[in-house]
Order: sequence, then C-alpha cells, then structure tokens
Amino acid sequence: MRYIEAFVLPVPKKNLAAYQKLARKTAKIFKKHGALEVYEYVGDDLDVTYAVPFPKLAKIKKGETVIFSWMVFKSKAHRDKVNAEFFKDPLTSGMDMSKLPFDVKRMCMGGFKLLVAG
Repeated sequence: MRYIEAFVLPVPKKNLAAYQKLARKTAKIFKKHGALEVYEYVGDDLDVTYAVPFPKLAKIKKGETVIFSWMVFKSKAHRDKVNAEFFKDPLTSGMDMSKLPFDVKRMCMGGFKLLVAG
C-alpha cells in the first residue's frame, strides 16, 4: 500500500526557475530520508469550466501559475518519519520561510491514502 502527500501552490512565473532549483534540492533531501518518489508539475491547461480550476483553488494572482506536486511513501507512518527527518536535516532546518519563491500561506496540502488503483 502506498501513501502520498500532495501540494497545490501559487508561484509567480518570474520565480519558476528559483522554485525549480528549490524543488530539486528538497526532492533530493526527501529521497535521502526515504521518500520513494517526488513529482513537481507546473500548470499548463488550467482553463476548465466544469470544475473548480486549480488557479481558483490556489488563489493565483496576475503573473502567477500553479504548481501541483506529490511525494510517494510506503505508508502514513513512513511519511511522518520522512517529514520529521527532513525538517531536522541541516540543509532545511534553517530555511527562512519568508524567502521562499512562493507564498507558503496560500499553499494547499494534505496526505492521501489509496482508494482505487488501475
């Protein structure tokens, strides 16, 4: 059984390169501590009318786009262990949240257990 932690966050388009650099760095740290897989995707086809579009969910402003990402873990307990180790890692423990290339206060996230696999 697998468990994922997913994120939706607004990122200013001008900060995409900085976000990508940060995402690569943090992915390596998460994987070092046991995350099985890490995925980061940038919005491409977001103009939907039949559901709540991600830009509305993420409350994007002019000049921003949406990042959708998720990490795969063995279980919820495994996710909790990896997250604890990630935040204790010397490379992340001193991270200044006010200097991230996105607005962390508008980030949506949560853990998900498998319902259907195809």
